[in-house]
Amino acid sequence: MRSTVPLAALAASAMVFILTGCGGASSDDKLSYEDSPLSQYLSAAWGGDLSQEEQQKKMEKEQAQVEELVAQCMADEGFEYTPNASNGTVISDGGEWEPEKREWVEKYGYGYVNSPFAEQVEENPSEEENSDPNADYVSSLSESEQTAFYETLYGPSPAEDEIAEDGSYEDSWEDAGCQGWAQHEVQGDDITQSEEFSALRTKMEELTTASQESPELADLNAEWASCMADKGEPGFTKQAEAAESIMEEQNKIYETAYGDGSEPVDTEAADFEDPSKSPEMKALGERELKLALIDLDCREKTSFATKSLEIQFALEEKFIAENKTELEAFKAAAEQSK
Repeated sequence: MRSTVPLAALAASAMVFILTGCGGASSDDKLSYEDSPLSQYLSAAWGGDLSQEEQQKKMEKEQAQVEELVAQCMADEGFEYTPNASNGTVISDGGEWEPEKREWVEKYGYGYVNSPFAEQVEENPSEEENSDPNADYVSSLSESEQTAFYETLYGPSPAEDEIAEDGSYEDSWEDAGCQGWAQHEVQGDDITQSEEFSALRTKMEELTTASQESPELADLNAEWASCMADKGEPGFTKQAEAAESIMEEQNKIYETAYGDGSEPVDTEAADFEDPSKSPEMKALGERELKLALIDLDCREKTSFATKSLEIQFALEEKFIAENKTELEAFKAAAEQSK
């Protein structure tokens, strides 16, 4: 079985595809992501039926169990391993990511060049908290021993002939080293990757495509694009393209500095310039703020967030009617797997 996108992730992408760069429905809008008809079936797989605090506690408990099992597994293979207490994920309510609010957009634009997360890192450095407790041990090993350590921990990288043209490859916990084994012991089989629901995954992918290509969304994008052109920003045909244009330019700046990754770059060289602090990046940051504000004006004028959610939810209702039996079976399986 090839590595595929989990059902929960597909559902999330289907719900937010039209809001890339604009966040979601604002507090003044009638609809929000929580109104998604599909969420009642799929939330059990991603923990959406738990509060943020409950999700965080559950994740921390599971991660601690995983790390203890990883240490046991690594010891059985002849390696030392100290459980990494910081090797987890922090659940956020997204409060710091508010690109639908004017005050936020005025400060961060789309949050790419002017990132609120970079600002948080500067204000709350946590190198000590996030340091790897195994770093000293690994550095004491020879190069070949280090390779063996990481292959034992994470499993070997897929061979070139195992990777498909689309970048996917056969993925299973059995091939993911001690981490894969430990996660499977604690969390069990991933219901979203089960063969039982492969047909439903395919249909969810088709739903995402149908959403992106719906005539109703095309009309809404055309209305938005007309507004953008009137405000001096012609050339865009879809709302997502505005934010994407900033990301593409940012990537070009980084590629100019670091190349394509095929050759090492001496960042300590006297003539090396940090691309994030370059005049080009500064200019792009100013461009980002200007474009994002115009984009916000046009989203508000066209009620883009609310209307796009209405379009999405109508498609979801139709999808549910056509696939109710499979969705009910998935929901039941996800709840039983907890």
